[in-house]
Amino acid sequence: MPKKNDVPASFETALSELENIVTRLESGDLPLEEALNEFERGVQLARQGQIKLQQAEQRVQILLSDSEDAKTTPFTPDAE
Repeated sequence: MPKKNDVPASFETALSELENIVTRLESGDLPLEEALNEFERGVQLARQGQIKLQQAEQRVQILLSDSEDAKTTPFTPDAE
C-alpha cells in the first residue's frame, strides 16, 4: 500500500487507485481505522486529481489563446 504522501505517477494512476479505494470502502469489510486511512488517502487523491485537471485546463486555455480563431466552450461530459 502506498504511503500517504506518495504522489501517483499520473492522473490515470491516481484515478485507478481512487476507484480501488472506493471499492474497498463500499465493501464494508474494513476495520474502522483502516477505513479511515483509506478515506483519507481517497480525499488526498481526489484533491491531487482536481489540481491536475485544473492545470490541464490552464494549458488548454494557453494553447487556444495563441490562436485568434480558437473559440472555447465549457466541456460537458456525457451523462452516464
